[in-house]
Amino acid sequence: MNDSRTDAGELAEYGYQQELKRTLSPWAVFAIGFATISPVVGIYAVVQLGFVFAGPAWIWAVVVAALGQLLVATVYAELSSQFPMTGGVYQWVRRLGGPRLGWLTGWIYLASAIASLTTVAYLGASWLHMLFSDGALSPATHVLLGVVFIAVALGINLLGVNPVKHFLNAGIIAEGVASIAISVILLVFVRNNGFGILFESLGAEDASGGSVLAGFLTCLAVAGWAFLGFDATTQVAEETERPRRSVPRALLRAYLFVAFTVLLTGVAVTLSLRRPGDAVAGETADPVFAAVTEGLGDWSAKPFVLVVLIAFIACAISIQTYIGRAVFAFARDRQLPFSRTLATVGARRIPYVSLIVTAVLAALGLLLGLNGNAAATLISFGSGGFYFIFLTVAVVALTARLKGRWNPAAGQLRLGRTGLVINVLAVVWLLFEAVNIAWPRAELAPAGGSWVQVWAVVLVFSVLFAIGLVYVAVAKPHTELAGNPAQEEVKVP
Repeated sequence: MNDSRTDAGELAEYGYQQELKRTLSPWAVFAIGFATISPVVGIYAVVQLGFVFAGPAWIWAVVVAALGQLLVATVYAELSSQFPMTGGVYQWVRRLGGPRLGWLTGWIYLASAIASLTTVAYLGASWLHMLFSDGALSPATHVLLGVVFIAVALGINLLGVNPVKHFLNAGIIAEGVASIAISVILLVFVRNNGFGILFESLGAEDASGGSVLAGFLTCLAVAGWAFLGFDATTQVAEETERPRRSVPRALLRAYLFVAFTVLLTGVAVTLSLRRPGDAVAGETADPVFAAVTEGLGDWSAKPFVLVVLIAFIACAISIQTYIGRAVFAFARDRQLPFSRTLATVGARRIPYVSLIVTAVLAALGLLLGLNGNAAATLISFGSGGFYFIFLTVAVVALTARLKGRWNPAAGQLRLGRTGLVINVLAVVWLLFEAVNIAWPRAELAPAGGSWVQVWAVVLVFSVLFAIGLVYVAVAKPHTELAGNPAQEEVKVP
């Protein structure tokens, strides 16, 4: 029987003590994964951009992204089954690909995760404003409300694991209402368009120089944002009961449930819009809100905003939870400046210093919002970094698998040769999507933006990568792992 003492013993084999409180059930891990991927945050953030670039046919970009990311989620599930440690991708890559690459992967991962928290706070701020005001939202107010969002997520996280679980459960209920229940109502009672509209662009290609393909690829780059966050389950492995079994199952279940919900919502909104052409022209700022209020009546506006807002807050809480654990894992191995402080675990057995520091950094990222509507830019930032990490992990896993340095059968999720095929397909998908997201597009930059803003994703992550290389060369953080049993090479049983 696998109990908490056995879990702690397995952790000790990797050179770590049980510092975090191991109280998360399989349901709680699922809730963290579901809230982080969040169908509400994912689909509501990309639907308006999807209509502008691909018209009603935008839904097919979501289908492609969902299938591609399912491949990636499966590879992650295999890895989490064998390496049940906080740190996720950082831990996997440094064991299978070496400590230097592990450090660089962890560095970019942290930057991307913080960018995702900034993005969710920025997007959620719009719904917070809608709850109390029907007026225009100024850039300064938008940024201020985003800071409030991050502060609330941080405050709840500092209360401890149990309060976080309760808020995430509330978020799941809100997601169910805002996504599944309302989508079913729209499909059954408020359908204004036939299914044939799902294959029409309604002239959206004009935003991409008249090319339907270019518009679809732009939409696909944005759609990738809807399927980020499933790796959050891996960051709480050391707080989970029976993690080798619970974490990969929770990861896959959360992903599949979210993917289904995202597709259901996307189809429901597209078929129920009275004037889809207005969404393509950009005259409908929020197609989801328009579909709901037109279909259910004006009375539904505030209740709907409140439910969506709860889902956004739950997502921000969950992101804050896993970022704090990621920084803790990095600092515990003495891989960051001020590592001793960042790895501090408080009386509630949570890495509170890491939580506070990452919240401050995410809040600083909101300053990008002072330059008008920064939604597309922030989504590109968050997606770009994560897809680079996805690709790195998939390539490292495939290489280690082919060289015999990693035997997936040693974990509790055993896919056999199917796992190899999935890994290969995941690499192919990620090569394509990573380039697609990083591709400089003027249409995703702020109106009238300079070439720096058009190339922002490539430039920012190139700078981050260069800083990481310099830090590895000068500070040599990977040498801090010398003599640590956790750094022993993975053996094939």
